[in-house]
Amino acid sequence: MLIDGFLFVDEVLAHPQFQSYSLEDMERIVATNDKQRFKLRSHPEDGRLQIRANQGHSVQVTDLELKPVLAGSPDCPANGVHGSYLHNWSSIQQHGLSRMKRTHIHLASGLPGEDGVVSGMRKDCDLAIFIDVPKALADGIKFFWSENGVLLTTGDAEGKLLPKYFSQALRMRPTRSILPLQQQQ
Repeated sequence: MLIDGFLFVDEVLAHPQFQSYSLEDMERIVATNDKQRFKLRSHPEDGRLQIRANQGHSVQVTDLELKPVLAGSPDCPANGVHGSYLHNWSSIQQHGLSRMKRTHIHLASGLPGEDGVVSGMRKDCDLAIFIDVPKALADGIKFFWSENGVLLTTGDAEGKLLPKYFSQALRMRPTRSILPLQQQQ
């Protein structure tokens, strides 16, 4: 388990994969990343610069500064939106969403381009699945806000959000259209 997810920038830049990058490159990437995926800080004890991802980890990281979402609280959204691809829809309809090898399922607070939606899904997604957050919370599914405004959930004990929590599915391209939640027999 990784504590707080921070790595020392000088150690990252010394890795062969990153040797062609400078500290200025790293600072620019953090500052200009449109999804605000990364955070830089000075180590609290020795002041050395550190970096971490705000979400998207494949290893368990403690102390990520995740804010729990509580039912009925002002920051509890009616829906979270998971972006995926139409070629996955049949499987998702049947089995639900899975965190797969990640520690969380990622949800946006709305569709890309909507006011305040910075991160939570890839821009090339052609499928948006709306999750009834209060319903899932009532069943004991935990949700968290990441530092950069992504709604995260570990899902159920198997790492899934079952189809019973889907409130809507939307084909995004070529034109937007609502998809049936139940598979056709």
